[in-house]
Amino acid sequence: MNIYKQGGDFLDIKGLKIGVCICGSFCTFKKAIGEFEKLKEKGADLRFIMSYNATGTDTRFGRAADFKNKLREISEKAVIETLPEAEPIGPENMCDVLVVCPCTGNTLAKLNNGITDTPVTLAVKSHLRNEKPVVLAIATNDGLSGNFQNIGQLLNKKNIYFVPFGQDNSKLKPMSLMADFSKIEETVSEALYGRQIQSLLL
Repeated sequence: MNIYKQGGDFLDIKGLKIGVCICGSFCTFKKAIGEFEKLKEKGADLRFIMSYNATGTDTRFGRAADFKNKLREISEKAVIETLPEAEPIGPENMCDVLVVCPCTGNTLAKLNNGITDTPVTLAVKSHLRNEKPVVLAIATNDGLSGNFQNIGQLLNKKNIYFVPFGQDNSKLKPMSLMADFSKIEETVSEALYGRQIQSLLL
């Protein structure tokens, strides 16, 4: 599999095994799914993991079962939604890179403090045992308040990378931060070289 051109320019992601973790930022699901479909069209081998909240909560943005079925349709694989299903991700080398999108403030806090009580957080722990990259695409209303310290600490942790992010509505939600999901592919490319994509802040 030849993913890169000489010199590190991104070529394509055909055949790249990407684990995609979905957390409960329900308002961002449709936007995220659009980006996942683009990755699939380019030949990425996707495998989806859903948190308990993502897989079990119906909201005004849609039914959990419908989202899960859509992910299954995109990946052509069963969605990982339990701890026993997530644990083998590392031991069986199931993924080249893990992308958490959307990554909620709840998951940010758990990842920074080593809490692995959901399929997503356990998937990240299991994947990191192989020293492979984890890419976080944040969507959190408390990014500049309660979760600010977690973002800062995670930025300094080995094999953790962030999709570029900024304030998504500074007037009505001044503490809210949102990643630019369209930059996931570029961020993955840099992360596989051990580099944080720049510019990080939008």
